[in-house]
Amino acid sequence: MLDILTLFRHSLAGLRVLVAMTVLLGLAYPLAVTGIAQVALPWQAGGSLVTSTGARTTDPDDAVGSAIVGQVVDDADLFQNRPSAAGAGYDLLGTYGTNLGPNNPDLVAAIEERRAAIAEREGVTPADVPPDAVTSSASGLDPDISEAYAALQVRRVAEATGVSEAVVRDLVARHTSGRTWGVLGEPRVNVLALNLAVRQLAGS
Repeated sequence: MLDILTLFRHSLAGLRVLVAMTVLLGLAYPLAVTGIAQVALPWQAGGSLVTSTGARTTDPDDAVGSAIVGQVVDDADLFQNRPSAAGAGYDLLGTYGTNLGPNNPDLVAAIEERRAAIAEREGVTPADVPPDAVTSSASGLDPDISEAYAALQVRRVAEATGVSEAVVRDLVARHTSGRTWGVLGEPRVNVLALNLAVRQLAGS
């Protein structure tokens, strides 16, 4: 009888701890962090949304995309993003890479197919196509491309939009970010911001 009472008391104590931790860490903590973020960094907390002019916004109705999430570029005259394996492409609910090994025949075939298509689109040889143009990122949501992939697309974008190559190259340079903290990663170009700048110039 004593053993049963002891077991009951221990179980009840464990249940109280479980409920307390669930309320504290599963409800109170997330709400507190969300509230602080909304006050201190409202743009970032809202998804880093931008309007068609490149301005920051917290209103989803005014947004054309996010500065930190890649998206399909429907306009063939603009800079193209890297491929995505997240769902049907850039799916926020299914973010992941291909999870295929480098020697997987399906991945090798997909890369070669993309390489040939991009080489034809840009008027270069397949050997000139940079790796990030044919491979998806680990998340499938990378909003950036390499300087090499951006440079490869300059001539096509310039011809399609009527903006001079020199001006387009300058836009690429202005939308290129350096390594994080000067040491992490590689220089990168934000595709959405660059395309918005190109559209503004082409429209004017």
